[in-house]
Amino acid sequence: MDWFVAPDYWTSRLVFQRALAGVYLVAFLTAALQFRALMGERGMLPVPRFVAQVRFRAAPSLFQLHYSDRFFAGCAWSGCAVSAALLAGVDSLVPLWAAMLLWLVPWALYLSIVNVGQTWYSFGWESLLLEVGFLAVLLGNDEVAPPVVVLFLLRWILFRVEFGAGLIKMRGDACWRKLTCLDHHHETQPMPGPLSWFFHHLPKPLHRVEVAANHFTQLVVPLLLFTPQPVATAAAALMIVTQLWLVLSGNFSWLNWITIVLALSAPAFPSDPPSVPDAPLWYEVVVLAVAALLLFLSYRPVANMISRRQVMNRSFDPLHLVNTYGAFGSVSRIRYEVVVEGTADDVPREESDWREYEFKGKPGDPRRWPRQFAPYHLRLDWLMWFAALSPAYAGPWFGALVERLLENDRDTLRLLRRSPFPPDAPPRHIRARLFRYRYTTWRELRETGACWERTYVREYLPPTRLAGMAQKS
Repeated sequence: MDWFVAPDYWTSRLVFQRALAGVYLVAFLTAALQFRALMGERGMLPVPRFVAQVRFRAAPSLFQLHYSDRFFAGCAWSGCAVSAALLAGVDSLVPLWAAMLLWLVPWALYLSIVNVGQTWYSFGWESLLLEVGFLAVLLGNDEVAPPVVVLFLLRWILFRVEFGAGLIKMRGDACWRKLTCLDHHHETQPMPGPLSWFFHHLPKPLHRVEVAANHFTQLVVPLLLFTPQPVATAAAALMIVTQLWLVLSGNFSWLNWITIVLALSAPAFPSDPPSVPDAPLWYEVVVLAVAALLLFLSYRPVANMISRRQVMNRSFDPLHLVNTYGAFGSVSRIRYEVVVEGTADDVPREESDWREYEFKGKPGDPRRWPRQFAPYHLRLDWLMWFAALSPAYAGPWFGALVERLLENDRDTLRLLRRSPFPPDAPPRHIRARLFRYRYTTWRELRETGACWERTYVREYLPPTRLAGMAQKS
């Protein structure tokens, strides 16, 4: 069938596949380096406890069948290896069916991780990677030109990502309609980057322009993805520019990067592609059947998108085949941070020697400038931002974090930038206090060298010690 393939998208497919493999690699590396403290056998939210309570049908995962920290590590590092192989182009060196199976491996492995990841993996970009990764299985390799229907479905995802995010803003916080959200967002976002302070101090009229441009990119430009070339290519390029602007302004894991990857599939590059035989019949049948299923399942995210009660970042099936997306439907006006401290004193007092734990990404020491971590995802740091908004967000895991700090747990301390206590001398007590943070002004920055100014608000967690230590004292 001549209509089944689009030879002009040969280069787009190549760039898309290599970029997607790079995102997969970062995702698996994040999992491999952080899982033990977060959800390992002695983690804050252990996988064995989760799978004992949730059926396989509700959360399909290899770890429903067997779990050990060694097995999880093996899956995560295997995902890294396969992703690296795909990044190097191994899928172009094998038959079509083998390439499809090769792309299926990282999808199945990452699905297994996400479905037992609990709150640590509750972010929209997890489902987005899985939805895009599943379509990559159908995109083919050098034995066949890119299928038109799969290219359409990739644009369909990009449309839902951008248009859904635009709608949630217009329906949500009034500051988006008043064009004033960026007066606060750069200061209150979950994890600022090294340039966020400067973005915050841009003139307010420029902030208004930024918000207006965002609305145009998310509510108008996505419609152009389904127009003839070169308009569709121009629309995708504008989306890429917008996402790169967001990359500069903060740390949003790989959300911006996976959106850029999607946009890379839209441009057409007329050329003379390699001479290849027609797509085999079995391949056409598989692609068309799966595409029909995905289009049928899409009615749920579409219904959500047009609903006045639109929700953000929800998966509609346990395989994460179709999902709804969106971010920052509401914007905080004030930034709060939970500061965790420990002391070696047997009897904790206000005048005790309280030493602060330093996190890698979240604000702490007012003089420490934020660093760039994205697309790498610091999961604990992100959840600490939610914990500052309300203790309810941290209820399932914050107590376990405090317990691990009291034990000087090695895997937990690896998630931090620095522990104030030596490995052989853990703290006797841990406390947490809530502070209000604000960016310093240009004058304050010059005078103090601090990018943050913080003010004590209230106690978040009173001094706490291990139960066994309390019995011995």
